[in-house]
Amino acid sequence: MNKEPHILIVDDHREIRDAVQSYLQKNGYRATAVRDANEMDEKLRGGNFDLIVLDVMMPGEDGISVCRRLSAEGSVPILMLTALGEETDRIIGLEVGADDYLPKPFNPRELLARIRAILRRAERQPKLSGAPAGERLRFADWTLDTDTRRLTADDGREEVLTTADFRLLTVLLARPRFVLSREQLLDATSGRSAHVFDRTIDNQISRLRRKIEPDPASPAIIVTVRGGGYSLACDVEHVS
Repeated sequence: MNKEPHILIVDDHREIRDAVQSYLQKNGYRATAVRDANEMDEKLRGGNFDLIVLDVMMPGEDGISVCRRLSAEGSVPILMLTALGEETDRIIGLEVGADDYLPKPFNPRELLARIRAILRRAERQPKLSGAPAGERLRFADWTLDTDTRRLTADDGREEVLTTADFRLLTVLLARPRFVLSREQLLDATSGRSAHVFDRTIDNQISRLRRKIEPDPASPAIIVTVRGGGYSLACDVEHVS
């Protein structure tokens, strides 16, 4: 049985995907390369992969759309490849569930280092998330099932959580009424450090608030702590 991590490379540039595939294989990984989202879906239906290296700019379904769809369906880690200088693509990619990004052109050694880091984080993700499998957590007027990722309101309404939403929410639920800095949240949800102008967590918080707050403009569940970060301002109950 093969135990080496299996990486799926999705890039419409043949030279890039062939080079990445060859480099990963030389460094002990199994690697499969495809050119677009359709071929990716075929491979995903036929086998399991430990990580996806996904290009943003592709014909047909682009990488952002693919990332959003995969994040909603499951938890395969995603490393996005973006055009140099396209900061908007990188931010959006992280918001919709990517685990990391790497601008083109890139050094293969850096790609390998980022892949290794993502796989290490994936192995310890249950510990980082703070939400063990099989938990049903009630907070405010919501109940979260950590197995199915179903977030249900008391009135029966359900909200769809992306992988990024789920990670952020479970980190907050594990530490109710505790102030978490942006740096702590970013490290716990994606395992990377914040840059000076990094607004990833702020944007993710805003999106999550739109899903769970009665009035997102005046949040009462996830509150901002001036000079500190964010805090879940309610108690969390474990329900059967």
